[in-house]
Amino acid sequence: MSAPGQTLRIAVVRGDGVGPEVVDASLPAIVAAAAVDGVAVVLTELDWGGDRQIRTGRAMPDDALDVVRRHDAILFGAIGHPDLDPAESVWSLVLPLRKGLELYANLRPVVGWEGLSTPARDGAKVDFLVVRENTEGEYSGIGGRTHRGTPLEVATEVAIHSRPAIERIARCGFGHARERGQTLTLATKSNVNRHGYGLWDEVVFAIGEREFPDVALEKMYVDALATRMVARPESLGVVLCGNLFGDILSDLGAPFAGGLGMAPSANVAPDLDVPGFFEPVHGSAPDIAGRGIANPLATVLSGAMLLRENGCPRGADALERAVAATVAEGSARTRDLGGVATTGEAGAAVLAALGDAVPA
Repeated sequence: MSAPGQTLRIAVVRGDGVGPEVVDASLPAIVAAAAVDGVAVVLTELDWGGDRQIRTGRAMPDDALDVVRRHDAILFGAIGHPDLDPAESVWSLVLPLRKGLELYANLRPVVGWEGLSTPARDGAKVDFLVVRENTEGEYSGIGGRTHRGTPLEVATEVAIHSRPAIERIARCGFGHARERGQTLTLATKSNVNRHGYGLWDEVVFAIGEREFPDVALEKMYVDALATRMVARPESLGVVLCGNLFGDILSDLGAPFAGGLGMAPSANVAPDLDVPGFFEPVHGSAPDIAGRGIANPLATVLSGAMLLRENGCPRGADALERAVAATVAEGSARTRDLGGVATTGEAGAAVLAALGDAVPA
């Protein structure tokens, strides 16, 4: 946590594909916004990702966790090298960092930005937050295959749902719902997955009754919730999910913000002394890498989440206002948003829009 006159140490991992482009376009505005709170930013460049994996056999060094623990936050670009298996890329960098740092909460805001065409109804105000459990569930990495290559081949993928993990993500979700003044909606499938999601239902409702009686709570089966999100996204506040459901629902909600190019995320552990991991949720998009047309605004907005998490609330607000202004008038709209701005031009427009908010 930073304070005026202090420094904010950010480990910068540009990653693969368009990752370096969107990070480079975003950093000047993020650094400038931190100054609004009187905080200086110190950047550490880390060459982790697919190129390093091809060169050395490892996407990141053996002491990677020790390296990032010496920082306050990690800003990440994108994962996915065209010459590597996608699963290998994810399991060699992103998931080891999330699990190794125990970043159990994945926060995915979905905001409808003025001036952008989205599937939402005219006049609908979309502003919801997906709070996703980030370490267990269907992404626990436990399972295997037997009788390989035979007609009887079997694959198992074990979902883990532990009471401690559900309790801590539930408290995180309730806390955000209380702060935002919104209803907490639990995504469940306990009518079929009686054991795992049955435990989710029990734990979340018990914590709500005991610790957050002032927060409205509802549960919805995930299939019905997906339908509601598409039909009435403005009706949602904070959506609490397990790992798989959160992954799917947060991407499903992205079009209501203007697409994945407007979808930031934070991977954090609010009660642990570890750096958070902040990243745009779009992929590495190798088909457009190097062309200067990728949208950097999801990275800029991830930077705003980074600043807010690290004691720079005024800078975070200023950065989000700058995005709103430049999207509304068009100077930061890249091709995916119906504009003509390049990656660099969009980042420069946000920096310019910070204007008087940044001390001279």
